[in-house]
Amino acid sequence: MAFEVGQIVEGKVTGIMNYGAFVNLGNGASGMVHISEIAPTFVNEIKDHLTVGQEVKVKIIAIDERGKIGLSIKQALPRPQGNNNGRGRGAGGQTGTSAGRSRGGRNGAGYSGGGTSAGNPGTYDWNRSRQNTSDSFDDMLSKFMASSDEKISGMKKDNRRSRRGGQNGGNSW
Repeated sequence: MAFEVGQIVEGKVTGIMNYGAFVNLGNGASGMVHISEIAPTFVNEIKDHLTVGQEVKVKIIAIDERGKIGLSIKQALPRPQGNNNGRGRGAGGQTGTSAGRSRGGRNGAGYSGGGTSAGNPGTYDWNRSRQNTSDSFDDMLSKFMASSDEKISGMKKDNRRSRRGGQNGGNSW
């Protein structure tokens, strides 16, 4: 079988290294999924996402001149249809973007761990960054500046209070 870049195929994980996983694609062909292409979030330990012998769906993202095949699991994940403004269902059927953060990866980027098997990559909310597309850049910037000013003034008040000894006679703990 001839493989082409962009093609989505199924394979079986045959080995896990600290930099990626090797996948047997059948017909004597195999490829590697780099650690950055395993899940849509930060992956610290590949073994938390994949196991040897696991069947995975991968997208062929590169074939070099020596015939080495570069694969991606996260690019093979289905993208949601339509714009749901980041209000998809996450882990446990919860709605909203907080569902993804509740069980997601380290950075809580809308990835819901989903499922109980260690190798289930779950779902990723591809529309999360489009939540407030109605606001212009200037509107978003002014909101950020106002919020930032409020936080800074609150920190200054707290700082002045702690210099005077606080409310409990100098014991600020």
